[in-house]
Amino acid sequence: MIMSRTPLRISFLGGGTDLREYYISRGGAVVSASIDRYIHIIVNRKFDEKIRVSYSKTEIVESVDELKHPLVREALKMLGIDKGVEIVSISDIPSEGTGLGSSSSFTVGLLNALHAWIGEHSPARQLAEEACRIEREIVRDPGGMQDQYIAAFGGLRLFEFMPNGSVHANHVLMSDEGRRMLDESLMLFYTGITRSSSSILTDQIRGIEGKIENYDRMKKMAYRCAELLEKMDIEGVGGLLDEGWNIKKSLSNGISNGRIDEFYERAKRAGAYGGKITGAGGGGFLLLLVDPAKRHAVSSELSELKQELISIDALGSRIVYVGD
Repeated sequence: MIMSRTPLRISFLGGGTDLREYYISRGGAVVSASIDRYIHIIVNRKFDEKIRVSYSKTEIVESVDELKHPLVREALKMLGIDKGVEIVSISDIPSEGTGLGSSSSFTVGLLNALHAWIGEHSPARQLAEEACRIEREIVRDPGGMQDQYIAAFGGLRLFEFMPNGSVHANHVLMSDEGRRMLDESLMLFYTGITRSSSSILTDQIRGIEGKIENYDRMKKMAYRCAELLEKMDIEGVGGLLDEGWNIKKSLSNGISNGRIDEFYERAKRAGAYGGKITGAGGGGFLLLLVDPAKRHAVSSELSELKQELISIDALGSRIVYVGD
C-alpha cells in the first residue's frame, strides 16, 4: 500500500498569467504557496483484478476505459496500469469549487502514489508536467499551470511561465521571522459559495486579447509581490493583493458578486490589509492578509463564515507511507 500527501494552495499575485493563451506570447508570473491542508491518495493492490476508485463516489470496473473519473482514468492509462488496483482519495477540505487548487493537487498526488506503487521515483517537475498534460491536454479542462506546479514543488514560490513552455520554479526567500510574520497575517474564510471554475475560466480566456494590459500589470505585480515578501513587507503585499483583486474582477463577470464584495469590504474595515477570492473566483475561500493585532476584530466581523487556520507548508507532494 502507498499513501501520498499533497498540499492545497493559495495564490497571491499573477493568477491568470499562467493561462497558455497569455504566457505563450508574453510570459507569465505567479506567486503562490502550498498550505497545511492536504489531499491524501491511497493506492493498494486489489485481489480480484478489478479497479476500485473511491472519491465522493465509488466506482468498481473491469477496465480502465470504463472509469467515469477522467483524471483517474487518464493517470492510469498514462502509467500503463490496467487492473488490480484500488484508489482512495481523502481531502481535508471539500474539493468542489473551493479555489484551493484541489483538482490539480489530486492529480499530482495520484500520479505520485501510482509511480511509487509501480516502483518509480517521480521528481516534482515530472509530476507537474504529467499533471498538466492530463488536465490541460488530454481531459482539456480550462485553466493555467500554477496549481500543478505548486502542488508538486510546494513552499512559497515565484513561478515564471516562459513562451517556449518551460517553467521556472523560484523560491521566494524569507527568513524564519518573515515566514512567521506571514503565517500570522494569513486568514482564510469559507464563503459558503461554490462555483464552477471552468465556466469562469472559459469566459476569462475568451476575453484575454481585449485585456492584455491588465494581465501585463498582474504579471509585474507578481514580481513586486515576491520582492516585498523577501523584505518582510506584509502590509505592502496586502496592498498589492487589494490592487490585484480589483484588476482581477474586471477579467470576467463571474469572478465576484455582491456577497463576496460585502465580505471583503467588511474585512478591510476591520483591519485587513487586502485580500482576494482564491482560485478562479466566484466563491470558495476568501484569503486575507491582516495586521496580526487585528485578527480577532476581523474574525468577529466575519463570524458567520467558517475560518480555516492555515500556515505555509514548505514541501510539495510526498509519499508518506509505504507498506504491504
